Amino acid sequence: MTQRASNKKVANKLVAASCAAVLAVYVAGYARTQKAADRLTAQIATERKAQHPVPEQTIYPFKPLSRTPTVPEGVYPSIPSASSKPKAAVTNVDRETTRAATTTEESSPASEPSPAAPVAAAVELASAPTPAVSEHKLEVPAVSSPAVLPVESAPAPAKPAWKDGVYTGWGYSRHGNIEAAVVIENGRIASATISQCRTRYSCSVIDKLPPQVAQRQSPDVDYVSGATQSADAFYGAVVEALSKAK
Repeated sequence: MTQRASNKKVANKLVAASCAAVLAVYVAGYARTQKAADRLTAQIATERKAQHPVPEQTIYPFKPLSRTPTVPEGVYPSIPSASSKPKAAVTNVDRETTRAATTTEESSPASEPSPAAPVAAAVELASAPTPAVSEHKLEVPAVSSPAVLPVESAPAPAKPAWKDGVYTGWGYSRHGNIEAAVVIENGRIASATISQCRTRYSCSVIDKLPPQVAQRQSPDVDYVSGATQSADAFYGAVVEALSKAK
C-alpha cells in the first residue's frame, strides 16, 4: 500500500510538471508572436479599407417647382376683342344732307311727314362706308423636325475578370488559419466556401460571409462582431484564391 501511494504521488507530480511545462511554452510562444499577429491584423484591416472605401453620401438641395405654368411670350398672338369695330368716317356731304333733312322736318307741319326725310336717310345709308372686317390669323410656330442621332454600335463585351475553375487560398490570423475555395463560372464568382477551418473557435460564427462573395462579386465581406480575426482570415483566403484565377 505504501509503494502504491508513493507511485501515485510521483505520477501526480509528473503530470503537474508536464502541464506547467506546456503552459510555459504556450505563454512564451504567445508572447513572442503577439506583436507579429497585431501587425498582420492591422495590415489586413488597412488593405480592406484601401481597396473598398466607404462612398461618401451626396446631399442634393431641394428646389420646389413652380405650380403655375408659364407660357413664353410670342407663342400665342393676342386676339383683339369683338367689340372693337372701326368707326365710319363722316364726310362733309353727309353733314350737309343731315342738316338739310333736319331743317325740312322742323319747317314742315307736325301732321304731315317730310318727304325729304326718307331720301336723306337713304342717302346717308348709301354713303356710309362699309366697315372693314379685320381678319386675324393665328400664327402657329413651326415645329422643327427632330434631329436624327447617329446609331452607335454596341460596345464589345467586357473581358471576364477571372478564369473558370476552382481555386483555393489561405487566410491567416492569430487565432488560426482558414482555407477558402472559390468557384468561377463564365468569368464570375459562382460560389465560395470555407474548405478548411483551423481556428481556435468554430467557423460557424462566420457562416454568413461565404454567400456574400458571390452576391457582391468581390472578397469584400462584412465584419462580424466577436469574430473580427476570423472574418479577416476568410477575406485574405478569398483574395489569395482570386489572385490565382487571374
